Amino acid sequence: MRLSRYFLPVSKETPADAQIVSHQLMLRAGLIRQTAAGIYAWLPLGLKVLRNIERIVREEQDKAGAIELLMPTIQSADLWRQSERYDAYGPEMLRFKDRKGSEMLYGPTNEEMITQIFLSAVKSYRDLPRTLYHVQWKFRDEVRPRFGIMRGREFLMKDAYSFDLDEEGLKASYEAMFVAYLRTFARLGLQAVPVRAPTGPIGGTLSHEFHILADTGESALFYDAAIDEVSRDELLSADASSIARLTGLYAMEEEEHAKVTDCPVPPERLRTRRGIEVGHIFAFGTKYSASMGLSVQASDGSSVHPHMGSYGIGVSRLIGAILEASHDEKGIVWPESVAPFRLGLVNMRADDGSVTSAADEIYGRLQDAGVETLYDDRDERGGAKFATMDLIGLPWQLIVGPRGLASGVVELKRRATGEREEVSVESALARLTA
Repeated sequence: MRLSRYFLPVSKETPADAQIVSHQLMLRAGLIRQTAAGIYAWLPLGLKVLRNIERIVREEQDKAGAIELLMPTIQSADLWRQSERYDAYGPEMLRFKDRKGSEMLYGPTNEEMITQIFLSAVKSYRDLPRTLYHVQWKFRDEVRPRFGIMRGREFLMKDAYSFDLDEEGLKASYEAMFVAYLRTFARLGLQAVPVRAPTGPIGGTLSHEFHILADTGESALFYDAAIDEVSRDELLSADASSIARLTGLYAMEEEEHAKVTDCPVPPERLRTRRGIEVGHIFAFGTKYSASMGLSVQASDGSSVHPHMGSYGIGVSRLIGAILEASHDEKGIVWPESVAPFRLGLVNMRADDGSVTSAADEIYGRLQDAGVETLYDDRDERGGAKFATMDLIGLPWQLIVGPRGLASGVVELKRRATGEREEVSVESALARLTA
């Protein structure tokens, strides 16, 4: 993509109303624009990152055996009355009437709807277990939306729902999702801490939150130092034994930790850091299937309520978490797995025919090789181009200038480390297309 034709409204100034780094950078780097309190438009650069995160989330859900569908954003209030959550949920739920006077709501979550959809079609134990998921926009009317997309009112979420015949099956589904979450966050370049958590309004008896460690996190965590020693490779290859170990490691939010009278972790191994919640999984048994009167036939002919679990990931919130954990004084430092473009190609002299010809040729070869490239072909000062590239944080920069070309080299820069080296065009292309 040529930057001269792209829509990338970057800003040098830090917006006065942006209180945290991720919000500041998302506005300055042209990822989002606010359209109402807690509601944002996703601009092209931000949308590309969002789609990359969605892709990784989907791949890990599919690998875990979940099946994708898509449920509507608008739900009937009658569904929520069946589960007895309509009045209990609180003012965060946006409620309204349609033109016929029917009470409706903008879904904050989908337990009721998926229960109705699945169990209206499934009647036998032979159809279990199943896990269904979708990636859909949600709305929760936060009393005080703040911190940009981190505490907005509209957000993109992956929510999955498992259906099993009994508690043993539910445990297996829960653990499969636990592994999928660890793999997802590791692939996103994040260190995630699974924290034992209260179930809240979702209900149930077993629950874990997944927090990304970041100094600007909203929650204080207390956890076993062994969590810091878990490698990315272990997360990506998690199996039954590692699940047992990881779920057994002590990790609590400050409020829950304060209730523990005898902490199992010795003081010298107890760590405290701040974290950002990006995922939450629940095993709530028959809470919804029983309350909504839905059942299946067991192998012995009896009628049973399926055991259910719910598994959410804040897809849009993950972008904020990544930025809080991965930035420097110049701007964003994207992990390669989610970067909107892998490379920023910088033409230092757009008014120089030989430089432009060389940069255009390199750009064409990168396109042919499938390397996602943002080509800064604008007639701007070199300093302004460097500032833009550092701000938007693409993993690599390839700089083409008259002095280097005279010596037969270009400059290759790695954004994460700032390391620069002069290499031949062929060497640069070989490295970027490997």
